[in-house]
Amino acid sequence: MSALNSVTLDNSQIGYESFDDAAIYPLPDGNLLIQSVDFFTPIVDDPFVYGQIAAVNALSDIYAMGATPLFALNIAGFPKDQLPLSVMTEILNGGLSVTEKVGIPILGGHTIKDKELKYGLVITGIAKKENLVRNNTAKPGDVLILTKPLGTGIISTAIKRELADVNMISSVTELMVFLNKSAAEAMTAVGVSACTDVTGFGLLGHLLEMCEGSDVSAVIEFDRCPFLEGVFELAQKDVVPGGTKSNLTHVNRSTSFSDRILPFQQLMLADAQTSGGLLISVPAEKSDLLVTELMEKQSLAAAVIGKVYNPAEFRIYVK
Repeated sequence: MSALNSVTLDNSQIGYESFDDAAIYPLPDGNLLIQSVDFFTPIVDDPFVYGQIAAVNALSDIYAMGATPLFALNIAGFPKDQLPLSVMTEILNGGLSVTEKVGIPILGGHTIKDKELKYGLVITGIAKKENLVRNNTAKPGDVLILTKPLGTGIISTAIKRELADVNMISSVTELMVFLNKSAAEAMTAVGVSACTDVTGFGLLGHLLEMCEGSDVSAVIEFDRCPFLEGVFELAQKDVVPGGTKSNLTHVNRSTSFSDRILPFQQLMLADAQTSGGLLISVPAEKSDLLVTELMEKQSLAAAVIGKVYNPAEFRIYVK
């Protein structure tokens, strides 16, 4: 995106110039229109579940900004010469089951013939100015809280290599179809400094965006970070996706790892996530309340994993 010509925006508009999770456009009534698009290739064999995961993942960008989704559009690429149309029907039904659950319609979309199957959604939402949460407004003194365990990229790679057992498959699927809606509601109720959803760039990549945008540094405690069962063992055996390794290469220039953090553990923190949780930067005096709210709303995690500090030599310190 850095090579593109800049777009003239006023102070109330947000486009690709920032690292925010969605675009923002002001409405005449004072509210903010929030919009994002996300799609990817299958990471599970079941087409219905694939559709569910893609829809939950797309909605996360809206929830990360403290917004309420209004409607969705489907976007898909389909190899109709290799797969029956019934597969596409199941995928679309999977996506529809999620949007129905959150009470929004799918009003249309677009599908093209493609050599590789792809599916996702455009999500349009709305937010009040006072509820808007961005990812570049973390403050020194904030506490960092994560709402889902990490490791979906590593487990998905194990599934592709037929190395994952039934429990691993079940747990990663449960995580990826779990909506961030309740976590976003807890965040809005408490009032937080900043938030982003943890997806393709991994925990470290998305935290780096937050730190650079906010001009702060952060300290992460590895032992406080939650991981899916089996991730430790798989990472030690180098069952790691290429995207995760690329993520670690990208963040290395801005990250200082303690000597006790082994190379495979660094990869675990950089693991490319699909439909991951929210990474929330909250004032320290509100952190206990947020953890309580998340637990009451049955969040998959409410882990206090680190703190935010004034800018230092490195943006991220892992100990």
